[in-house]
Amino acid sequence: MSEPALVDCGNGVRLERGARCRTRDAVELVSDHYYPPEPGPHPTLLMRQPYGRDIASTVVYAHPVWFARRGYNVVIQDVRGRGDSGGEFYPFRHEAHDGADTIAWLRARPESNGRVGMYGFSYQGITQLLAAAENPEGLQCISPGMTACDLYQGWFYHQGALRLAASLGWGIQLLKADARRKKLREASDRLEQAWANLAAQTSVLPFREHPALHGEGLPQYALDWFAHDQPGEYWASLDVTQRLNQIRVPALHVSGWYDTYVRGSTHGFLALSSYAGSDFARNHQYLIAGPWVHIPWGDRIGTTNFGPEALLDTDSILLRWFDHWLKDSGTFAGEPRVRHFVLGENRWRQAGVFPTEANHVLYLRSGGNANSRKGDGTLSPEMPGPDEPNDIFVYDPELPVLAPGGPSAASGPFDQATLELGNNLLVYSTEPLADPLWIFGIPRIILYAATSSKETDFTAKLVRARPDGAAEFICMGIARSSHLFRETGYAADKIHSWDFFLDATSCRFDRGDRIRIEIASSAFPLYDRNPGNGVASRIATSWDWQRSTQIVHHSHDLRSALYLPVDESKAPL
Repeated sequence: MSEPALVDCGNGVRLERGARCRTRDAVELVSDHYYPPEPGPHPTLLMRQPYGRDIASTVVYAHPVWFARRGYNVVIQDVRGRGDSGGEFYPFRHEAHDGADTIAWLRARPESNGRVGMYGFSYQGITQLLAAAENPEGLQCISPGMTACDLYQGWFYHQGALRLAASLGWGIQLLKADARRKKLREASDRLEQAWANLAAQTSVLPFREHPALHGEGLPQYALDWFAHDQPGEYWASLDVTQRLNQIRVPALHVSGWYDTYVRGSTHGFLALSSYAGSDFARNHQYLIAGPWVHIPWGDRIGTTNFGPEALLDTDSILLRWFDHWLKDSGTFAGEPRVRHFVLGENRWRQAGVFPTEANHVLYLRSGGNANSRKGDGTLSPEMPGPDEPNDIFVYDPELPVLAPGGPSAASGPFDQATLELGNNLLVYSTEPLADPLWIFGIPRIILYAATSSKETDFTAKLVRARPDGAAEFICMGIARSSHLFRETGYAADKIHSWDFFLDATSCRFDRGDRIRIEIASSAFPLYDRNPGNGVASRIATSWDWQRSTQIVHHSHDLRSALYLPVDESKAPL
């Protein structure tokens, strides 16, 4: 057999297009191979992705040629059922075995020295975790970015509420390629029309019956995501939650404070730091958490400028990571376990651990009228008295409180001041701070609340209220009664303790800022709206919507409170 023709990419780098790997079940996977200028063998960097291997995640990473110039074989592979690869695509289902089979095949090739690392973000991140859980020989390190070990909690759902905009949008994106591959013209046209006005699709009801998701020959995976609205075997069969102890390699996790999957990536780092399959692996988990959305990673989100430090050279860091583990260079020795960007301070800080405890309590207080920022809600370190009146608002699924990024559910530190004028949410703020305060970790909320409906949600949104009146979104959490109380049961008109976490963050509140928490029952369309009557959201229409009166208690015996992970080495509140 003659050698394949190689494409000259300049500077001595050569490209072999369309190399074929056969898996254990005889499916052919196709990849592009970039070879370094110097004669081999060399270590190999592998990325497996579903979007077309020529893209190679260059929306956030340097082109594979850049890594090849620095002494690596770089392999970009179409996963099963995508691009030129054979088989049927079902997200996540085949990535563990296919990744392990690909690594075994690469190690047997003459240009390989047997040492393999993997990189990539989003779907390309979980392909690494799934392959690593197979413990393939030769895989020595990974770098999963903006992804999740736990698909239910970290990717699709947040404490029972569906990440609607992201899940529906991604489903439409993936199904577009399936329709073209299967030559389903009518289905393709419906999907393209939906994609052209993506923001409007979250208002199609019921969303499980969205016409673009249905059509003869279209895969059913998006419908399966919506059907499995509780954790269980379906999700565990697709992710690594039950196989964390099978992962035995170092990992460099990359996260963004405003990424859709910030919970997935930070909790993945924490999970592997505790439960990876060896002391070596547990002690070599690293996290970089920047001020970024999913795409791109830089210094701007909307009109917000995070300053020059936000332009972190992640490619050079990644190169040092791979040089350390695949070339024994020692270039990552001494790196901190956690490198986090402090919002508001706009600089990087280092930490030996990622805090998991919220150590500072602020109690929700009011005179009974905390509705909107015009109300009298306060956050105070002083506990409420025995007879402090509760606060009441009405949740209406027909007119839900919008997501922090508005109707498009855009990610970022968007100003919430206008949204806070509505009486359908509660607003609690501290007095202006006398000194700066740093928080780093995972905030927590405990609400003592009763609702008139038998099903509902509560949201908690952390905001930095500036002296000029701006209300900068930091992070939020949400919980659904059917999930939070799935073991104990939930009843209307009964006080329950809603105890849940917000997404992780790192932020400095300056002197004169106020710490603010907003309490509502929706953040649409970031999350699906709860119909309120027990009908599953995925099949609900406007005929199923039921308004709910929400009562939040904050008395001496029912102390609703915000718990913040305050850096005690900084100035106190």
